[in-house]
Amino acid sequence: MAAKTHKVEIYSTPSCRFCIMAKNFFKENKIKFTDHNVLENRKDAMEMIEKTGQQGVPVIVIDNDWDEFILGFDEPELRRRLKIK
Repeated sequence: MAAKTHKVEIYSTPSCRFCIMAKNFFKENKIKFTDHNVLENRKDAMEMIEKTGQQGVPVIVIDNDWDEFILGFDEPELRRRLKIK
């Protein structure tokens, strides 16, 4: 039985070091993700602010669960939620 594939979205900016760390973590662990550059895309920025109340990045949403979004690069929480040892 294959591992569950999660839908991972990250709301980020190109110069944010925690955003870069999170994206590198996804790449190293072969996790597909959608990157929403909130600096360039106002619609994505407004969606993030509206759904989370946050203006800081990264905001990470797993499986469209906006109630349980992750703010910042929280590797232990990402590992737990994505079931990565």
